[in-house]
Amino acid sequence: MLPVQSLSTDAITHEISIRIVSFAAVFICMFAFELLSPRRRLTTSKMLRWFSNLSVHILNTVMIRGLLPIIPIAAAVLAAEKGWGIINLYHLPTWPAIVIGAVSLDFVIYLQHVAFHTVPLCWRLHMVHHTDMDIDMTTGVRFHPVEIILSMFIKMVAIVVLGAPPLAVLIFEVVLNGGSIFTHSNVYIPSPVDKALRVFFVTPDMHRVHHSVIIRETNTNFGFNLSWWDRIMGTYQDQPSAGHEGMTIGLGYFRDEKKLSLLWLLILPLTRKKIRNLINPVGQEKDS
Repeated sequence: MLPVQSLSTDAITHEISIRIVSFAAVFICMFAFELLSPRRRLTTSKMLRWFSNLSVHILNTVMIRGLLPIIPIAAAVLAAEKGWGIINLYHLPTWPAIVIGAVSLDFVIYLQHVAFHTVPLCWRLHMVHHTDMDIDMTTGVRFHPVEIILSMFIKMVAIVVLGAPPLAVLIFEVVLNGGSIFTHSNVYIPSPVDKALRVFFVTPDMHRVHHSVIIRETNTNFGFNLSWWDRIMGTYQDQPSAGHEGMTIGLGYFRDEKKLSLLWLLILPLTRKKIRNLINPVGQEKDS
């Protein structure tokens, strides 16, 4: 068995290849799963949505690699070299440090997600993700470029403060990217299997509630990978009130299918004079 240090060095060296291969594998698997066992009938143009969602994802990937070469793993390497962060301060054994680092980062992403629904300026960016009027695996990569940049900085700060090991960061990033495809996928999972998975993980049925047009449901199920945080923090909802087949996906004040193009996704945060803070209102969202 290879020592952890050797595994960590190899993983970091091949970080881009690992992320590309893992993303492609999850994408292909979920694509086949959606074709064979769809959960809901899509209501809008799949071709238009996929083109826009995947285009903004490609734009985000190129932008991050071009403008922000200091990727999260580099921040973890720097923290390890300098001895920065809580984990490095206490000199935890390697495997516990990796587990604690990855789990802690998942909680940070949960808190970030709640904040993006709470702070009006952040919501302007994050609502691009929620304006998709259908939900499938490509919704999992539909994020505004500025939100991606902001999220990247938050992650790097969290990595340094925690002192998360580089291998923990790589595992977290791979699981986060693949998990986002999985949790947003339009797939049918039998209820007993879904219930068993939810003990630990966010499932597509669990996360779909978060994309409901009803605000009190939009403000639930913020988790990306681990389902624990919503249960612990009191933001968990088991099922949508209208059922998975009957629920309406998206935002109440954005129902124009013609405005699903890539250009509209990029300018959307600038198009509305007033954006309501979503964390407080309860009920059906209305235009204002």
